[in-house]
Amino acid sequence: MEKKTVRVGIVGAGFAATFHFESLKKVCGVDVDVRGVFATDAKQAAEYAKARGIKCCGSLEELIEEAEVVHVCTPPVAHEPIAIAALKRDRFAIVEKPLTGYFGDGSEDFSGDTFAKSDALEHSLSSIERMLTAESKSKGRILYAENWVYAPAIQKEREIIEKTGSQILWIHGEEAHSGSHAATYAYWKFSGGGVMIGKGCHPLTAALYLKGVEGNVRDGKPIRPKAVSARTHALTRLENFRDEGHIRCDYHDIDDFSLMHVVFEDGTIADIFASDIILGGIHNWLEVAANNHRSICNINPNTAMQTYNPVEVNFKDIYVVEKTGTKQGWSSPSPDEDWFTGYPQEMEAFYGSIAYGGAVESDSRLAADAISTIYSAYVSAEQAGAEVAVKTFSSN
Repeated sequence: MEKKTVRVGIVGAGFAATFHFESLKKVCGVDVDVRGVFATDAKQAAEYAKARGIKCCGSLEELIEEAEVVHVCTPPVAHEPIAIAALKRDRFAIVEKPLTGYFGDGSEDFSGDTFAKSDALEHSLSSIERMLTAESKSKGRILYAENWVYAPAIQKEREIIEKTGSQILWIHGEEAHSGSHAATYAYWKFSGGGVMIGKGCHPLTAALYLKGVEGNVRDGKPIRPKAVSARTHALTRLENFRDEGHIRCDYHDIDDFSLMHVVFEDGTIADIFASDIILGGIHNWLEVAANNHRSICNINPNTAMQTYNPVEVNFKDIYVVEKTGTKQGWSSPSPDEDWFTGYPQEMEAFYGSIAYGGAVESDSRLAADAISTIYSAYVSAEQAGAEVAVKTFSSN
């Protein structure tokens, strides 16, 4: 088969846009031609473009004109309009997580602490509807950039479920570290919530994905979420929080600790934790308790390599792992952090589907279920953990 070339545009020029570009360089089955970048910060966009030898576009429209695929690597508040603009031009939209959300009422003094969380749920469900409607009318598709789905450990668990016909009884997962990179993350109006959406979306989507795999193997249709109960906390905003300088604590109106208890259509369950209060690097894992096996999927840290370094300065030019506070003592340097977290596999799968057809593991339906579950969970947390039904969307 002749290798196809796909023209690509990137929206955004920050952290996500950087690792997307690096992952695109590792795609093997398709020739990826990155034509340009656009970002509202023109200076940042120009620097990004110059460093990579690509065009800096002056508008979103110019970028979409250049590309067949648009990477949406902006803060979540901009995901919906950019994705819909791309879909209207029959472009594929690779959308970073979370897919969409509720970002306030537009007022300067909007506070994530005080508004009715039912408003967030209503608005996020409407946003999902608009995105799915735009996708249904387009020759392009939404490809949901949830790298956890493509992480090697999660894909190995998929193989186990498919080959053994497992019934998953309980999934237990977590994403945690000491605080986000992004300054805007501190505000609900930019991020659509706190850790429950910003970090919880990862293990939650992996759990939803694996239950979907189980259902497809046994009955030809995914097992979907039915209800959720949740709690959220803002521990670093407590008056008695003692700041020792290790944990980010400048959040304005978001949660920094959350847990979700998800009940699926078949009565089985998942418990998902997320927080910004954990030291020692990224803590990403998913445990699957099934009727015929148990798996612990360690994404970060991963002990493929362990190193002891007696003097901090020795490793001053060596990258160990994201978010670790020190390089002294024992550590677990990741030989290829992107590979363990699924970034290149994700892009390989997306571009194979774009160029040659076929479904992807992480699509708009999975993304919609994750968003619906999370905002239902915020309603539950507002009600001190009362169970809330989760609305699901039919596939296009």
